Amino acid sequence: MSEAVSENGLQGGGRARLWRARLAQRRARLRKPLPLVVEGRLTRLVGLTLEAVGCRAAVGERCLIRGAGEHMVEAEVVGFAGEKTYLMPTTDMRGLLPNAAVIPAGASAALLAGPALLGRVLDGAGRPLDGGPPLTGGQPLSLTPPPVNPLERAPIREPLDVGIRAINALLTIGRGQRLGLFAGSGVGKSVLLGMMTRYTEADVTVVGLVGERGREVKEFTDNILGRAGMSRAVVVATPADMPPLMRLHGAMLATSIAEYFRDQGLKVLLLMDSLTRFAQAQREIALAIGEPPATRGYPPSVFARLPQLVERAGNGPPGRGSITALYTVLTEGDDPQDPVADAARAILDGHIVLSRELADAGHYPAIDIESSVSRVMNDVTGDDQQALARRFKALYATYRANRDLFSVGAYRRGGDPVLDEAVDYHPRLTAFLQQGIQEKVTLAQSRQALGALFEDAAQDGGPAAARAAAQGSTRDGARSGAGA
Repeated sequence: MSEAVSENGLQGGGRARLWRARLAQRRARLRKPLPLVVEGRLTRLVGLTLEAVGCRAAVGERCLIRGAGEHMVEAEVVGFAGEKTYLMPTTDMRGLLPNAAVIPAGASAALLAGPALLGRVLDGAGRPLDGGPPLTGGQPLSLTPPPVNPLERAPIREPLDVGIRAINALLTIGRGQRLGLFAGSGVGKSVLLGMMTRYTEADVTVVGLVGERGREVKEFTDNILGRAGMSRAVVVATPADMPPLMRLHGAMLATSIAEYFRDQGLKVLLLMDSLTRFAQAQREIALAIGEPPATRGYPPSVFARLPQLVERAGNGPPGRGSITALYTVLTEGDDPQDPVADAARAILDGHIVLSRELADAGHYPAIDIESSVSRVMNDVTGDDQQALARRFKALYATYRANRDLFSVGAYRRGGDPVLDEAVDYHPRLTAFLQQGIQEKVTLAQSRQALGALFEDAAQDGGPAAARAAAQGSTRDGARSGAGA
């Protein structure tokens, strides 16, 4: 009997201690009240769209969904209709159950930006992919900062050397310019981007690989960029197997990192590969939450998102840094009238077109000079270079417009002096446009080579003598292109 009483007494004392501890916790919470969080519950999951009710969270806020075994799935609010809240996951959705708790978690965690970013490879959430240490310290970044007042931007007045002879001489890029690289698949755009990253005079290069194949990430960092290129570059990679929301975040994060370095007074080169994958990610999200499709299946929100991303690049206030941005645009089926390509062409400051015909002929880089234009070239180059570039394009276009005459044997020398001159110069022009992958040509060298292209011909006795000298240049250019 006494043993039973003793055991009950011990049990009673244990319960008393437990209750006292719980009361102490409640008193502590009352002294420092925490904000109430209204949890919702998951009611529907179709594809990548999550529907929740009872969840009070603003568009763009982060939510945590409790899955099986206390596994937490992160999602972001992308829309709402009545009492329903639409979310898109940023992580794997496996383990979710019906009526799972949806807990608002506030704004997404901000990346801490600083010099330690250089040489790193990150995902769309700012987490390291290269196996390096976590990023600590620095300035927090926002994925959607307020827009820049256009009247506070410095005008584009200085050229930017990208190390590519054809671009430096004929399509000169200005600091703060936003340019499109229009290309189909397999025409050498990634190689051209890598060359520009290694050879540019910019202080920092930020590369956004959005929606590309996963294997291309390592190939780009190891083979195309190399150790020298990575030493002053930051790569944000969100491959095609990531959720569409994470692909959007990847493009916005790369732009935010470029803005950080610009605000430090540095010259930044932003390479985004590709703007089309960014638009496709937004299309997936918009269609999933019920937005009606418009042009070729693209909802209207896609064409609103594009300028919001592109307009963040450019010059800062006078005396500050700049972001020179190059966005690749995939022309599906080599169709230049693709809706994304058409929209991008209207909001960019020029475009460089890569030709599949030139690539198939072994001409690298496969830049179609006739279809390409830099809208700020006249603001960053002198009259002499502009005149030489116009003459170059006129001769090149004349030759290509009359190629059918050569193929059928209808060309007779002496019938058209302009065509005769274009025929004489064509080998030299073609050699000028070709460049090996390991060959760097500075802005000054490009301008000098453009002037020498016509001066040498005049000193040698005109186009007829130039034709003989050009044959050697063509052979040299062919060997250089083969190396590419």
